[in-house]
Amino acid sequence: MAEPLIAPSILSADFARLGAEIAAVAQAGTARADWVHVDVMDAHFVPNLTLGLPVVQSLLKVADIPLDCHLMIEDPDRWAIGYAEAGAYNVTVHAEAAKDPVKLAKDLRAAGAKAGLSIKPGTPLEPWLDALKHYDTLLVMSVEPGFGGQSFIADVLEKVRTARRLVDTGQLKLVVEIDGGINADTIEQAAEAGVDCFVAGSAVYGADDPGQAVAALRAQAARHRAG
Repeated sequence: MAEPLIAPSILSADFARLGAEIAAVAQAGTARADWVHVDVMDAHFVPNLTLGLPVVQSLLKVADIPLDCHLMIEDPDRWAIGYAEAGAYNVTVHAEAAKDPVKLAKDLRAAGAKAGLSIKPGTPLEPWLDALKHYDTLLVMSVEPGFGGQSFIADVLEKVRTARRLVDTGQLKLVVEIDGGINADTIEQAAEAGVDCFVAGSAVYGADDPGQAVAALRAQAARHRAG
């Protein structure tokens, strides 16, 4: 397995300084994040409202790091392609919202992005295994989507373990990502379960030095990788 990926979530960053906040985790060396996680919420699929495509387009002009756009929105079949066309590295949609997830994955890839599928804590993995054959990323939510700062739900790690086995045996070819409550207290159990990419919000942007927080989380995860 490759080195753990760390994707700081700008949901916990200072929205008045998003360009600078991204730059803070785009330093050289171990302090450089792998992706920057961008939570798009529409106040319909989830109760919160954050940002949308115009803000992502602006961030893409200044971000020297791949953007991992997590769309917590209704009707992603209609809206997700715009994020891929804008230049997002990875565009993740929710299984619970997608009308035709297989077609959507193909369309996202055709538009130039990696395709990600996310499932809520209460959503089982098994019904989506065939669709996941068309995706590049599985995002397992370890909190209910919609707000930052929630407590980690450890029960979702069984889904991570299942996905890890399927990837390791070649039945799926994707990055296993986790989002919600990831910090120094929870990253080890997530790593042991088989996570590849760790989304961290307040654990990074609540630190005095976000870049050093990225480096510390990556090193901690690497010591506890599955297998």
